[in-house]
Amino acid sequence: MKKSHVQLAGLAMLIAAPAVAQESPAQPIVAAPVAAEALQAQLPANTELLLSVNEDITTKGGRIDVGHKFALTLVYDVKLGDNIVVPRGTPAYGEVTWLTGKGAFGKSGKMEIELRYLDLGGRRIPISGKYRQEGEGNTVATVGALAVIWPAAPFITGKSARIPQGRELKAFTTEALPVALPAGGMPSSSR
Repeated sequence: MKKSHVQLAGLAMLIAAPAVAQESPAQPIVAAPVAAEALQAQLPANTELLLSVNEDITTKGGRIDVGHKFALTLVYDVKLGDNIVVPRGTPAYGEVTWLTGKGAFGKSGKMEIELRYLDLGGRRIPISGKYRQEGEGNTVATVGALAVIWPAAPFITGKSARIPQGRELKAFTTEALPVALPAGGMPSSSR
């Protein structure tokens, strides 16, 4: 009888073990040690970045709404001294924050976008950059139509706002980022 209690207790422990394992992560996150010779540095806040827009962003035809997210790509390596901290080709993301479509009487479409973050290997690095794009208005044609034929004026519209694929936009890091540089890799501006 005592043996069966021990077996039942052992069985209960085996059944309970998976529940305990499920509560804690299966694989602990292991931090890689930094070599003692590595130098600690920072990529300063407000570091300038040049980003290229990966798609056309336009108010034409109601293709986008406020909140539309779009992709960009870092054009140049970001360096500290001779060390690349953020490599060119790093993806970045922005968002449309305001827009209006083109309208009657030569009203052009307008939009505002904000650059949000870089995605550096799954780590979001906040960036800032705000731009406003307006389509070309058609006010002169509207004034001419008003003078010649009043009924035609409402049908003269402006142009849609458009940021073409490949347009380069400046952005800035919003906070200082700690960087572990290899020994002897101190940025030249810090020496």
